[in-house]
Amino acid sequence: MKMLDLVKSRHSVRKYLPNPVEQSKLDYIMECVRMAPSAVNFQPWRFAVVTEGTALEALKRAYPRDWIASVPCIVVACVNHNESWHRPSDGKDHGDIDVAIAVEHLCLAATEVGLGTCWVCNFDVRLCAEALSLPAGIEPAVLIPLGYAADSVIPEKKRKPMEGILLK
Repeated sequence: MKMLDLVKSRHSVRKYLPNPVEQSKLDYIMECVRMAPSAVNFQPWRFAVVTEGTALEALKRAYPRDWIASVPCIVVACVNHNESWHRPSDGKDHGDIDVAIAVEHLCLAATEVGLGTCWVCNFDVRLCAEALSLPAGIEPAVLIPLGYAADSVIPEKKRKPMEGILLK
């Protein structure tokens, strides 16, 4: 699939089949994540791939929406700000940027193998950290529900025109 076709196919899925995701697909997706670029190649991320048990149920409680109840897998993208690169001129922490790049690699890889995803940033961080027993310094940044979409319709994307995003 060409890159533009892949990007146009990726969309936020909010209705999942309960079918489990094959380990081979999870392995492929996480290898794509591993290969993502980061500032100074510090790779200040940690990922938890949660497919069962009390941790999965706790993550669903961290984002209590009806649609997430059937998702068979949630990937938690975390950033370690102690490992991230900080720009010398102003101290800007690039950890969140690095994690965002890796998460989009995840979403595109999932789309490529026929799975749906959705960026979830509005969740209970404390509950998430407790569910995964995260050590101090590891911040959950994004939850990515991952699974087979229950609906095959790809919604129309509403995007600004090219002249609306380019600086003159």
